Amino acid sequence: MPLTLAAIGISHIVKRIGGNAYTRQFLETLGFIVGSTVTIISENHGNIIVGVKDSRIAISKEIAQKIII
Repeated sequence: MPLTLAAIGISHIVKRIGGNAYTRQFLETLGFIVGSTVTIISENHGNIIVGVKDSRIAISKEIAQKIII
């Protein structure tokens, strides 16, 4: 399921990263790597704050839909 459907506060494992090569590379530089653990911290007006690798990252809903957990 895409990251946008995950519940707030529950940890999930990244299974796949979709999108074109640029989008996948961008997400990898942010720490979204297959096998890594991600947690949705909060959601605000379509933007999502995600905890990944001991940091918090804000991403748009469109980008979050490309992260499959």
